[in-house]
Amino acid sequence: MADRRTFNVVILGVGFLFIFTAFTTCGNVEQTVVKTLHNSTFSGSGYHSLGIIYGVFSFSNLLAPTVVTVIGPKMTMFLSGLLYSGYIAVFIIPTTWAFYLTSVLIGIGAALLWTAQGHFLVENSEASTINRNTGMFWALLQCSMLFGNLYIYFDWNGRTEISDNSRRNIFLSLLVASILGTLSFLVLKKSHHEEEMLSEEEGQTLLSTRMMYKHRANAAMQDTKSEFKTMLHVLKTKTILLLSPCMAYSGLELSFYSGVYGTCIGATAQFGEAAKGLIGISGIVVGIGEIVGGGLFGLVCKNNRFRRTSVVFLGMVVHFVAFYLVFLNIPDDAPVVFETTTQTTPYLTPSISIALLCSFLLGLGDSCFNTQLYSILGRVYAEQSTPAFAIFKFIQSVFAAVAFFYSGNLLLMWQLLLMVILGFTGTLCFFMVERMQNFSVDLQEY
Repeated sequence: MADRRTFNVVILGVGFLFIFTAFTTCGNVEQTVVKTLHNSTFSGSGYHSLGIIYGVFSFSNLLAPTVVTVIGPKMTMFLSGLLYSGYIAVFIIPTTWAFYLTSVLIGIGAALLWTAQGHFLVENSEASTINRNTGMFWALLQCSMLFGNLYIYFDWNGRTEISDNSRRNIFLSLLVASILGTLSFLVLKKSHHEEEMLSEEEGQTLLSTRMMYKHRANAAMQDTKSEFKTMLHVLKTKTILLLSPCMAYSGLELSFYSGVYGTCIGATAQFGEAAKGLIGISGIVVGIGEIVGGGLFGLVCKNNRFRRTSVVFLGMVVHFVAFYLVFLNIPDDAPVVFETTTQTTPYLTPSISIALLCSFLLGLGDSCFNTQLYSILGRVYAEQSTPAFAIFKFIQSVFAAVAFFYSGNLLLMWQLLLMVILGFTGTLCFFMVERMQNFSVDLQEY
């Protein structure tokens, strides 16, 4: 039994590794690719596509648990993987209508995929193995930042233009990776809990298959209504209201490091022929920052209230240093330029070393905020963790969507200023929540 569960967790991680190697790489380069398309009939925007994905994802989370309950996590993940693969395939022969249609579909697929992943991981874990299994899964997932971006570096290094042939080869490779990840879900074995459910349903011979699924759907709808009411109740609590600015900030900086910053580096004229290849290296360095931060702060500082505030403060300082260096090192028109390179000159002569240092700091700071938000939510809402985490993902995704929509219209300076204001406010609010928790613990001890 233990071997079967470990096998499932490893295959789950490998599936996500392949799928997100494709999707993360795609998100990092798609605005650059869209700008260099030699296609007069295509008028899509990579920023708008990512905005649609995160917007649809945030609202689809409300119904995703019902779908997972009815058709099961294994089939849900397989179908979601097909939607991810469809989005990647659009870039091989791009058309505007397919680009935006698959953006909507992948937003739905993302909600289904992550809900099913959480459900499946819990089903294949026990109290004694949940931390180990979660660590195994996230370690495999974070490696998705490395491989696809490494391919981008080797293929694009020295290029000033991305040819149609190069684009097709890249996205064919990413499509193969996504399909492999999707097919790997079919290898997953049924958990003991799922087998018990099936044997009970098979034993009810009077129930047809149609009635069985109808019964599942009705039960799932009742659970969804109950969870939605609980979510509304949790949303009104003082803790969630105070943590909302920090959650919102995590959405803004998510959009910046995952889609905007790579585009800015690729558009910087002063980097010359190295610019396009640097997009891939930047993505790898962001991933390294995430892995270092996740390992250091997610494990070493686990369940320690005093260290939580220190880690969040460090995250704010690290991000603010990164924003200041980006402001000095990257041209102001880099996110919005319609040509392939920038026209303005930054305050410093653009340095590749500083640009990659900023990538590392962006990844490190992101892991600081995310690990501690998960930590404090898990502590405060130990009995209501599902609705609390759902609210977190909802707020984060909504603000990531908003950020992607304004990213193509706001100069870099104003985007950085917005993140500084919200990041400072979010950190202060996080400190207030920690103070409230310390005070309540002190009262209980007294």
